[in-house]
Amino acid sequence: MQHDTHHDQHGRHTDHADHTDHSAHTTHAAHHPGGASWSMAARATLHCLTGCAIGEILGMVIGTALGWGNMETMVLAIVLAFFFGYSLTLRSILKAGVDFRTALRVAFAADTLSIAVMELIDNGVIALWPGAMDATLADTLFWGALAISLAVAFAVTTPVNKWMIGRGKGHAVVHQYHH
Repeated sequence: MQHDTHHDQHGRHTDHADHTDHSAHTTHAAHHPGGASWSMAARATLHCLTGCAIGEILGMVIGTALGWGNMETMVLAIVLAFFFGYSLTLRSILKAGVDFRTALRVAFAADTLSIAVMELIDNGVIALWPGAMDATLADTLFWGALAISLAVAFAVTTPVNKWMIGRGKGHAVVHQYHH
C-alpha cells in the first residue's frame, strides 16, 4: 500500500537528507486518522487565518476607501480572503516541486472548508456587531471589530481543522508535500 510505504520512508527519514528542520513534524498524526493534535490544528488554522486576514483586511480597506457599500465591500473581502488563503498553500506546495495543476487541486482540497468556515464566522461577527459595518478606516470600531472577528473565526475553525486533519483531510493532504 502506497500510504504504508510513504509512512515507512518518512518514519526512517530516507530521502530527507536536506530536511534538517523537523519542527513542523513533531507528530505524524496526519498519517494516523483520528490522531490530530490541537497544536497541529492550531498551526493549520493560523496558516489559513494569515491568508484570510490579508484578503479580508485588504478587501475591507479597498471597499471602505472607495466608498463602496457594505455588500460590495464584503464580497471583495471574501474573494480576496479565498485568493490569499489558497495562494499561501499553493506557494508551499509548489516549493515542494509539485506541478501547478496538482498543487492547485491540493490547495483547494486542503483549504476550502477551513476558509469557508473562517469567512462565515468572521463576516458574521462583523455583520452582527452594532455599527461595525458602517465604521470607517479611521474608527477604532472598524479595527477592533475586525480583530475580534478574526480571533473568533480562529477559535471556531481550529476544531474544524482538527476534525479534518484527524480524518486525513484538510491540511493533512498538504503534509505529504512538505519535504
